[in-house]
Amino acid sequence: MSTGKINVAVENIFPLIKKFLYSDHEIFLRELVSNATDATIKLKHLTSIGEAKVDYGNPIIEVKVDKEAKKLHIIDQGIGMTEAEVQKYINDIAFSGAEEFLDKYKDTAKDSGIIGHFGLGFYSAFMVASKVEIITKSYKDEPAVHWVCDGSPEFELTTAEKTKRGTEIILHIAEDSTEFLEEGRIRELLTKYNKFMPVPIKFGTKEEELPLPEDAAEDAEPETKTVDNIINNPNPAWTKQPTDLEDKDYKEFYRELYPMQFEEPLFHIHLNVDYPFNLTGILYFPRLGKDMNIQRDKIQLYQNQVFVTDNVEGIVPEFLTMLRGVIDSPDIPLNVSRSYLQADGAVKKISSYITRKVADKLKSLFNEDRADFEKKWDDIKVVIEYGMLSEEKFFDKAEAFALYPTVDGTYYTYPELEEKIKENQTDKDGKLIVLYASDKDAQHSYIASAKDKGYEVLLLNSPIVSHLLQKLETSKDKVSFVRVDGDDINNLIKKDEEHISKLSDEEKENLKKLLDETIADKAYTVKLEALDSTTAPFTITQPEFMRRMKEMQATGGGGGMFGMGNMPDMYNLVVNTNSELVGEILNTKTKKKQERLITQSLDLARLSQGLLKGEALTNFVKRSYEMIK
Repeated sequence: MSTGKINVAVENIFPLIKKFLYSDHEIFLRELVSNATDATIKLKHLTSIGEAKVDYGNPIIEVKVDKEAKKLHIIDQGIGMTEAEVQKYINDIAFSGAEEFLDKYKDTAKDSGIIGHFGLGFYSAFMVASKVEIITKSYKDEPAVHWVCDGSPEFELTTAEKTKRGTEIILHIAEDSTEFLEEGRIRELLTKYNKFMPVPIKFGTKEEELPLPEDAAEDAEPETKTVDNIINNPNPAWTKQPTDLEDKDYKEFYRELYPMQFEEPLFHIHLNVDYPFNLTGILYFPRLGKDMNIQRDKIQLYQNQVFVTDNVEGIVPEFLTMLRGVIDSPDIPLNVSRSYLQADGAVKKISSYITRKVADKLKSLFNEDRADFEKKWDDIKVVIEYGMLSEEKFFDKAEAFALYPTVDGTYYTYPELEEKIKENQTDKDGKLIVLYASDKDAQHSYIASAKDKGYEVLLLNSPIVSHLLQKLETSKDKVSFVRVDGDDINNLIKKDEEHISKLSDEEKENLKKLLDETIADKAYTVKLEALDSTTAPFTITQPEFMRRMKEMQATGGGGGMFGMGNMPDMYNLVVNTNSELVGEILNTKTKKKQERLITQSLDLARLSQGLLKGEALTNFVKRSYEMIK
């Protein structure tokens, strides 16, 4: 048996780097600016602990485009490299200088903000450049060096005349990547990836007006001066402590994140944890209303202030992807697959932490100012209800702040609702019957009828309410949610008095036969009920189970989850045998008049449910005018 070491042929690496290192070639600028940032922060740390005997000063990173010479320059004033370090960090592909630095100074550099992916990141330059140069001078008293490589395994390493510390990377842009010689394109990328980098980034210059002296004439023109155009904010709000920020600071940062968003957020949640993982960030609740299709991908993910992605699926719980804001964690790799994220233990802990933090914040807002929370409920309920459906721990915590509004504008938590209706809204087995409406106008007559009986009616009108009710019925003890125009509530809720039908058994049998013969639409199941004489003669209800399944199907749950396909419409036609009109229908002598009264009464019931349309509605209107005449 023999053992050996596998050698990777370097000439095979460059084509792979150029084609496959990153899915998007534009990422090269993020990588090179991140490396420049690391070099600067390393120097800051070494000067702070007295190891680097140099003046740190106010270093910046400069990005310059030389369109005529087809060059792109990235210049820093950081730690620089010696010839030996260039050999070690550049020529040994994938060797991470950042990792070595953090390991060497692990006791003091833990919170230095070093990005820590120097290595292959540098070679991303070859995705867009036919040749790359490095001119670098270390903070140590050693000569500057000049490294040149044309994308082959061959390189040149010579001394350079550079006198100031730091590193300049020069990219000779390839013919197929000339878009990166356009200033607008570079500005776009710097704004996208490096907007909040911790070191100031200069890209070009700008003119600034100087303040006029106090004795200047009224028509005096202010003088201007040329200054560096710093395009980033090195100290964004999420890097600060919540105690150092006021409400206006959070709102200003929101406008900085979303300059085209003119509506202010409802409230914010500041995330800040350093154990068992590092995570900072700010999440904002925008006004959402009932829109489940609101644009997602609005939360920006950063690693040490370097933009990674705005697709945070797997890191942020799905129900919170409708929010906006920033999450920053050094524990999340810069370039990973979604499947990796979903399987990564640290990421799962981060997701769980965010869920808990949001729930705690919502509870705090509810307790601090319930009236204000109630005002915002319609704008945030979709997120909360979705969270209750999808995250079990959030569902448990939400009992303290999830609201159930009534049609009259009163808001209950679930325990409060239970206490309110337990005496008046139970069935014969003691199960709680919660009545709700989804549309106050369309279901007005049903609501009025329920309220006349002293019942409380909720207003639940979010697009996922059917899914939520299934969850509540499964999770709570002995409760059933029934829409106010659903199953006949007169038979569901226990009553002290039962109404006795005025009709004999024979009369009821004749009435049922007459109704079945006249009503051709098989979607309606006729039910004879002895109700209060003031209750409508004909009432249409839809079985709660069937209606709810159709709603769940429409919002992506019914068909896929239960395999029901397109379910037919099915309704109950509840006929009040104690109604004066029903008695008249039965006693009318001519069959034609009986059929006309039944058809008219059925259409009135259909009209109240919004089910009368098209030709049937036209015929109803025409028939009604004839009856008036």
